[in-house]
Amino acid sequence: MELLAVASRQPGVRVVVVGPGPVRAQLGGVLPGAIFLGERHGEQLARIYASLDVFVHTGPHETFGQTVQEALASGVPVVAPAAGGPLDLVTPGLTGVLVPPGDSGAIADAVASFRADRDLMRRYGVAARDSVAARTWAAVGDELIDHYRAVAGSSAPASPHAAPAVVVVS
Repeated sequence: MELLAVASRQPGVRVVVVGPGPVRAQLGGVLPGAIFLGERHGEQLARIYASLDVFVHTGPHETFGQTVQEALASGVPVVAPAAGGPLDLVTPGLTGVLVPPGDSGAIADAVASFRADRDLMRRYGVAARDSVAARTWAAVGDELIDHYRAVAGSSAPASPHAAPAVVVVS
């Protein structure tokens, strides 16, 4: 969360943290102006996502990126590290910004770019929603099976619905 500290000090930026998290007690000092909502689920969580202007994910070790996918599905542009799961979900220049892992300045710059250009934020949000519309659990499961088959040497696809893997090279 220290990675959000620089972005949180920008005028007009308010950080909202959802979930209890093991470091909640420390975050108040690092993000004194943040709003801590605690644990949320279902429709309440969906409304929170939909109310965001930008979703910032700071963890470089995310393997799947469910929170990133939920933000994209809510029509919210994403700022995330160029590592792990976000590489498969965020399309730079279209649905969000991938930043070097651990770079609080790059996170702050990305947030500032969206804050300064509401039309950019809207365009990215529309593209974000479209980018995950076909990523149903069935499609994601089929994609995983296809990866296993590829590793095992079989080229038969699991399903015609399987989404293609996306690799971003920077």
